[in-house]
Order: sequence, then structure tokens, then C-alpha cells
Amino acid sequence: MAIFIKTSNCSVCNLKMNLFRFLDKEQLAYINKTRHEVKFHKGETIFKQGGPLTHIACLTSGNAKVYIESHLNKNTILKILKPSELVGGPGFYVDYRHHFSVSALTESTACFIDVHVFEEMIKINTSFAMEFIKYLNNITIKLYDKLISLTHKQMHGRISDTLLYLSKEIYNSNTFQTMLSRQDLADLSAMTKESAIRILKEFKDEGIIDFSTNIFNILKEDVLVKISKTG
Repeated sequence: MAIFIKTSNCSVCNLKMNLFRFLDKEQLAYINKTRHEVKFHKGETIFKQGGPLTHIACLTSGNAKVYIESHLNKNTILKILKPSELVGGPGFYVDYRHHFSVSALTESTACFIDVHVFEEMIKINTSFAMEFIKYLNNITIKLYDKLISLTHKQMHGRISDTLLYLSKEIYNSNTFQTMLSRQDLADLSAMTKESAIRILKEFKDEGIIDFSTNIFNILKEDVLVKISKTG
């Protein structure tokens, strides 16, 4: 079960995203007073698709996955969250519902900010509002890129994109130990678990990557990039 904690202060927190640096001391103190800090165990749900959007969350430790649940009981992972990333969903200012689910991949903590408090900051602080728009636009651009990958590329290209995404954007290394299961890797690539395992084995047999359980090593990054580009 989730654990409620409050061990830090927004004014001195090194994990807060740049967005909150546009708030003055009084505004940041108000955020700190009204926020809720929660610790999640691996596998616990942070937000549930279809549920009410009452808070915006900022991940402060650990990793989480953002995914869409379909009526066919198949998930598509949109992204992996890292510390200091914000998550709330496109339901903000629309229908105030979550349009995707978020769950912890590791032991994680997140700060929850009431959406009404967040709206107040947007209304009274133009710089904060503009930076929030910029943040949302960057997310949208990345989602467009992912949409192209999932709809225009063959399975080998999609697995290549997933491996490059993990190495470049999540772990910052060509050798990494991931908390993602084989099913998660498949959900990131919009394919079945069996297909993902088969292609990973092909890449290993061809000397492009090596892996043992959840430790991956990209041996030929240039080949992965070429496969990604050619689809």
C-alpha cells in the first residue's frame, strides 16, 4: 500500500522540475503547504485511466510507466517517467479525467498538487503558465514521434526505437539494467510479448545487442539506428 510522507520542502528541494522555479517564494510556500507526498511500492497504481483528475503529480524518486489501457486488455506504454517529471494528463482543463494509467516500476515517491492550486498558479503567474505550455508541447512532440514509430515502422524498427529510447533517455548508457519486464518491452513497442522476445533474440544472435535477464548491452548502436531509420 502507498505510504504518506512529507520529508522535504519545495523551497529547498533539488528534485523539483524547472517549471516550479518560476514561482516566487510565497507561491512556492503555498504549493508546499497544500501538496501531498506519497511513497509507492513497485507495481502500485499512481493514477488510473478513467479516474477523476484531482491532482497533478511530480515524480521525485524512482521510475513509473505511463500507459493506455485498451478494451482488449492490451496496454500501450507511452513513456517511462523519471524523477522531476510532471504527470497529470490531457484531462486537465478538459474533462478532469485521467486518459491513461500510471504505475510505479520501482519504489517511488511523488508529490501531488491539487489541480485547483495548480490552476491558481497558472492564472497569477504568466511565466509559470508559459513554461507549462512549453512543457506540454515538448511532451506532445515526443508523442507524435512515438505515434509515427508505432504506426509506420515494422517490428524490428519498433524494438530498435525502444532500446535506443531506454539507453539514451532513461538510463543514459548503452549498458543498463532495466526494471521493465519482457511484456513491458512489448507494450513499449506495440507488439506481442512473443514477437518482442523473438526479435530481441535475433538482435542478440546477430551481435547487435547482448542481454542476460534484465541487463542489456547495446554492442552496435549504429546498426540499431539504421534499423530504426529504415523501419
